[in-house]
Amino acid sequence: MTVGIDIGTSSVKVALVEDKDDAVLATASRPLTVSRPQPGFSEQDPQDWWTAVCECMDELRDRHGEQLSQAEALGLSGQMHGATLLDEEGQVLRPCILWNDGRSAAQCEQLSAAWPGLHAVTGNLAMPGFTAPKLMWVREHEPALFARVAKVLLPKAYVRWRLSGAFIEDMSDASGTLWLDVGKRDWSDEALAATGMRREQMPDLVEGNAPAGRLSDALCSRWGFKRPPLIAGGAGDNAAGAVGLGATRPGDAFVSLGTSGVLWATTASFAPAPARAVHAFCHALPGTWHQMGVTLSAAASLAWWAGITGRDEASLLAEIDPQATDSGLWFGPYLNGERTPHNDAGVRGGFAGLNGGTTRADMTLAVLEGVAYTMRDAMQSLAAAGTQLKEADIIGGGARSPLWCQLMADVLGLPLHQVAESEIGCALGAARLARLAAGAPLSSLARPVRVRTYEPRPAQARLHAERHVQWQKLYPALAEFKETTQ
Repeated sequence: MTVGIDIGTSSVKVALVEDKDDAVLATASRPLTVSRPQPGFSEQDPQDWWTAVCECMDELRDRHGEQLSQAEALGLSGQMHGATLLDEEGQVLRPCILWNDGRSAAQCEQLSAAWPGLHAVTGNLAMPGFTAPKLMWVREHEPALFARVAKVLLPKAYVRWRLSGAFIEDMSDASGTLWLDVGKRDWSDEALAATGMRREQMPDLVEGNAPAGRLSDALCSRWGFKRPPLIAGGAGDNAAGAVGLGATRPGDAFVSLGTSGVLWATTASFAPAPARAVHAFCHALPGTWHQMGVTLSAAASLAWWAGITGRDEASLLAEIDPQATDSGLWFGPYLNGERTPHNDAGVRGGFAGLNGGTTRADMTLAVLEGVAYTMRDAMQSLAAAGTQLKEADIIGGGARSPLWCQLMADVLGLPLHQVAESEIGCALGAARLARLAAGAPLSSLARPVRVRTYEPRPAQARLHAERHVQWQKLYPALAEFKETTQ
């Protein structure tokens, strides 16, 4: 028995998993909120993650105490890039600056100009989403607070510290800081020096399938474990999702329609492609890497539209005519800026092509199309970096919609496989890494059941290929307005 804990942006999810067949025996979740104190800012209180984790574990103890007590290991997954700052006493110094925060664009330019080795060492462009530019921003704008920083932790590393007292991070999550030498899988002293940081401010590094601490005695007593379970290194959310899918071999790929959108491809070696804003990170397993194209507002775009219209997402999707070939509109889903391929934290979203006959259903479909077109941008970026995809799994909250899955298959021109337990894929991946840390072989990572395959429909695929070319003209137009919207 293992437990997977996923620290997401919109919720914390915990899964209790049977080791023999990956059967998910029970789940618990708690919602999270994001604070936006200024335009372009995005923050969360780390205490909210911890409260949610404790409430989820308490719920599993109350509902499934006997099974939970048998768990031998815990695994952690988490939203990447967030800067959680602790002082010498372990006190949180400020709200965590999240992955979709755009305040550090100027610091990215400074870092790129000051450190010529950035791309070769980190494999990535300097983007405001990454952790290092956030600390440069803190140094410039909150210097007294910066001087007190003793540890910088990513979200799941903060939760691990609360669980075990250990400061440890895995390679996949550390890859998203711009402080890791991604090829060597170690902190880069050169990168740290370029941003005014020191190695002792970083957590220790382990592989995602390695032991990384044990649950404290107090928490073992609270949750009724028979013996203190070990805690695995774990993974950043996308790497955890990949482990949950069994995407561990070169060529394996998936689309994630979570708060952000991701197109993932597992690679056999470190393969940076910064010219197209493709991420090149360590996988959560030794000797394995991956490439990613990322859009910052995927399911977040639909959630935003639901809030604007005052309708729930399911009812909005139900309004769309299933026979509609396209919306006739254009939507740029740049609500929080964009990564692949533009690396533009300042651009903002917008609709185009509205007329007097435009309906709410048309606009909802345009939102879905806009997200799909950003994923086609990501696929083209991966292709330019030498990675050609033939098929992919599809996971995340957006994958609950057959309409969106089919649209995504048509736009990408790829067969997309919907898998069982796709909504808790990150927590499942974390539980699988816990099982490996407890001694199970890598061969135990079987692929989950594919419950449905969405084949691209030739006529729709041709239509969306043409529409995508037109849609790409929207970004330059929207970018013209970014100075007035930041």
